[in-house]
Amino acid sequence: MKKLQIRSLGICLGAATISVVVLEKSKSSRPIIIKHEQHPHEGHPRQTLLNILKNINMQTFDSMTATGRKFRGLVNLSSISEPRAVEYACDYVIPAGMQVPAVVCGGGETFLVYLLDSSHQISNVISGNKCASGTGEFFLQQLKRMNVTLEEASAFAVQSQPYPVSGRCSVFCKSDCTHAINKGIPKDQVTAGLCSMISTKILGLLKKVPRHQIMLTGGITRNLMLVNHLHQKISNLFIPEEAVYFEALGAALWGLKNKTRTFPGQKKLFKSEQAIYHFLPPLKKYSKMVFFKNLLQDQLRPGDECILGLDVGSTTTKAVLMRKKDQVLTASVYLRTNGNPIDAARRCYQSLLKQSNFISLKISGLGVCGSGRRIAGLHALTDGIINEISAHAAAAVYFDPQVDTIFEIGGQDAKYTYIVNQVPADYAMNEACSAGTGSFLEEAAYETLGIKLEKIATTAMQGLKPPNFNDQCAAFIGSDIKNAIHEGCLHTDIAAGLVYSICMNYCNRVKGHRPVGQKIFMQGGVCYNHAVPLAMEGLNGKTIIVPPE
Repeated sequence: MKKLQIRSLGICLGAATISVVVLEKSKSSRPIIIKHEQHPHEGHPRQTLLNILKNINMQTFDSMTATGRKFRGLVNLSSISEPRAVEYACDYVIPAGMQVPAVVCGGGETFLVYLLDSSHQISNVISGNKCASGTGEFFLQQLKRMNVTLEEASAFAVQSQPYPVSGRCSVFCKSDCTHAINKGIPKDQVTAGLCSMISTKILGLLKKVPRHQIMLTGGITRNLMLVNHLHQKISNLFIPEEAVYFEALGAALWGLKNKTRTFPGQKKLFKSEQAIYHFLPPLKKYSKMVFFKNLLQDQLRPGDECILGLDVGSTTTKAVLMRKKDQVLTASVYLRTNGNPIDAARRCYQSLLKQSNFISLKISGLGVCGSGRRIAGLHALTDGIINEISAHAAAAVYFDPQVDTIFEIGGQDAKYTYIVNQVPADYAMNEACSAGTGSFLEEAAYETLGIKLEKIATTAMQGLKPPNFNDQCAAFIGSDIKNAIHEGCLHTDIAAGLVYSICMNYCNRVKGHRPVGQKIFMQGGVCYNHAVPLAMEGLNGKTIIVPPE
């Protein structure tokens, strides 16, 4: 007996999310969407896809079609390109008689504009420069740095005055956001500035397109503040209900009209091919050439005279309490800045006070450094506001007067200092790349691999074949990581390759051809990740000393 209805499964294997659409169609009816789902794969696309298909009776489908980019070529399913899927979806969602000149597809990794002709076929594709600062993932990362959820961002007033942030490069944009927060600019204004920057990038791609009835699709449509910015610039902005699973819908529609492969079963779902990388040595090979130093510590006593040091950084804020007579560390604290330098400083003071058991002390000096030093110093009414180069050099020389080279990688910037006669004589800083910073390492590991900050080192140390991602821009490394994931590289190897990449970026873009002396100190919060100094030793071939604290 002939089946009365045809069922089609469409799958979009995206950079960050796997979307699934189930369509049903009879001979005389329009296809109906029976089911749709979106699953963030968090760096595990293969396992996520397997889990999705386990919960679906594959025998009930007449066709199965995948779309996406790199990953779609690694599964044994019929697949079509994203532009082809977009064409089929456009034909389904655009109402009869409506002329849509272009579709903006905004996902986690890229923004693309497809220009359409009168029959909803793609006539041209426009893409922007390959920069992370305009992507959905980058936007979510910056919200996280400010301790703001997407729901909170969407609830911010549309009338919020956007604080201007750079869109040229992710490092400039991060710096703008951090400095704004450190100056006390409200988070809603910084968030509005991010949305304004991204909308400007989108509008830049549409500069030769009539800004009328443009269709917006992808995960970007969930950013209500950004959507409101675009509504102000594009008349009759069209966002279909199917926007977040648009390409998966197109794949399912294609499957209704074309013969597809039968499901090969879960064991044969993935192809065996794997990309050929140049691999780097395991990080544990260098463990005997890196030395981690400790500092004497002691308990506070009533009447102790102490000096307080505060570092208000872009990502974290640190404080130490040292007894003046013997310069022994008596208390310390390390916490997240969360986009609020004053609150972070207060929490540091509270923690130090609690650690002192509230005994009577004399604080005879307060030194402040870091990106939030001015506002934190003003709040504390101290004149001891110094730059980070002076602070790093002073601490390094105190621990070892023979130190002549400092490698420093922080949350948002990286610095090189060369010391002659215990005085900084040369200095360099990363100028326009976030791929060599701690925040990039943290964000890339978590966003693409699902590895939390405290687990990066142990994971990377287990890697036996770290792929060489080189020292590219954050956006390119992000793409390479996703490709490596899709091709089945182990997370341990990718984490090790990521650790290597930030050290390569530092050596090539910060240190460059500047001299490296006989005694190298490596400093900064990134050194709490013990895998990073090992990678630095492997690249430089010289002993690395990580000083205390």
